[in-house]
Amino acid sequence: MQIQNSKFKIQNGIARIACFLGILFAWQPIDASAQADIHFSQFYEMSILRNPALTGVFSDDYKFGVYYRNQWSSISNPFRTALVSAETHVGVSSRNDDFLSFGLLGYVDEAGSIDQKITAIYPAINYNKLLSPDHNTYLSVGFAGGYMQYSFDPGKATFNNQYQNGHYNASNPSLENLPNPKMTLFDLGGGVNLNTSAGADNKLTYIIGFSGYHFTQPKFSYYQSAGFNENIRWNGNLGVAGNFTENISIMAQANYARQGTYNEILVGALVSWTAASQAFEETVVLSGGAYYRYADAIIPVVKLKYKHMALGISYDVNISTLKEASKMQGAYELTLFVSGKYAGKNGLASKTVCPRF
Repeated sequence: MQIQNSKFKIQNGIARIACFLGILFAWQPIDASAQADIHFSQFYEMSILRNPALTGVFSDDYKFGVYYRNQWSSISNPFRTALVSAETHVGVSSRNDDFLSFGLLGYVDEAGSIDQKITAIYPAINYNKLLSPDHNTYLSVGFAGGYMQYSFDPGKATFNNQYQNGHYNASNPSLENLPNPKMTLFDLGGGVNLNTSAGADNKLTYIIGFSGYHFTQPKFSYYQSAGFNENIRWNGNLGVAGNFTENISIMAQANYARQGTYNEILVGALVSWTAASQAFEETVVLSGGAYYRYADAIIPVVKLKYKHMALGISYDVNISTLKEASKMQGAYELTLFVSGKYAGKNGLASKTVCPRF
């Protein structure tokens, strides 16, 4: 958001302006030449925003999810993000095991005393080419298009001219020419991903991918002036999953993102215990672990899967230079996903297409 000549004062003063600008996109402080996107600690659940080529890369036929994040409520008006997503896939031919994936994701992110809000929707499509049936190796190429609207509530803003003799009076004229409180951006992202298996019975699975967003580099300004271009966000993903025993497995993942001059590195792992034997349907799976966001937070995670429903909970323990203000309180996230098989499948829908990760 462009702010000219310190136009907007958040209701509790200049200190809150600095806080608001510093955490506007939940990464590091922004400036007039770069922005950073919203982010998530349970990043491994956000395939469409992480890499469109991960859309539909799971063993079930469909997956629906809801996601909620609340960040930095100990400092100011917290960042609140609500997200919903849906993914599915279908075979493309009776002669091979290639398949197409489709996804749709939408979110609302808001924060601050003037209700800065981002509303976005991202449809995605992903083609998955089978390279080796022996190792279940797939090369995926995906694309996502985005529609985003940024907005704020000008009725909740205060201005220099409304403060007289150290006192605020809403009836005092602001003498400011407010911009349009809404702007619309169109986004385009794409990526590639390789999924393969190794070891006895292919029980060790790897993924590696690369993606980019904001290829259109839309103009970013609430004012009629040209503003500045939104920076391309580059993203790299890496993961490995395997079984220690029949009932114990591990999934380790890493994610690197760069946008403008800002970087984010996330690494960690989840260890899972399955109550039922793998010879039967998995009834209960309990997972626990932790992730580390470099120079920012330690993130413990607990996840419980019952049949086709999975609930995840994580909490960011802030360890950055912001910890004095945040009291080491970062963010908590809740995820709920439901997945399953289509009933009565026939034709291409009956094909088994499942890069296992």
